[in-house]
Amino acid sequence: MRIATITGILVVGVFVASTTLAARQKPRASPHETTSATVDGAKISVTYGRPFAKGRKIVGGLVPYNQIWRTGADEATTLVTDKGLMFGGTHVNPGTYTVYTLPGEKEWQLVINKQTGQWGTDYDQKQDLARIPMKVGKTGAAVEQFTIAVADTPSGGELRLSWENTQATAAFTVMQ
Repeated sequence: MRIATITGILVVGVFVASTTLAARQKPRASPHETTSATVDGAKISVTYGRPFAKGRKIVGGLVPYNQIWRTGADEATTLVTDKGLMFGGTHVNPGTYTVYTLPGEKEWQLVINKQTGQWGTDYDQKQDLARIPMKVGKTGAAVEQFTIAVADTPSGGELRLSWENTQATAAFTVMQ
């Protein structure tokens, strides 16, 4: 009887461990990516979840107007820079930050937040370093999967967010 009980406990333990392991190995609905660039000597990276449109209305739908958006999926999107950056008149020191956006029908804001390591929906406005106006336009073609790019430009750099048929950009320069 004792051997049967121990065997039963072991079988249940192996089953629980294997289902837990299988759940962990299941791919995320929104894959995660880190995009990096060197702009005027600054190493800049953004780590974020990349959701798919899947036929849904994105801007003004899944991503509602006039509400803070996590700017990706799952964990909060992070921006890391090893040099100071200037977004318009806003100085961003070297370090790690969380990036949110505030989409509007005609204007967007890039929100640089000092809180890091949180789930994407755990937004604390008191931790905002700055809200930076973004230029908003249409993409040349539909973008199925949300994409963030850090681009080197003749006047510095640009953070580009693209999804569905919308692109929002924020220009920056590197502090020397």
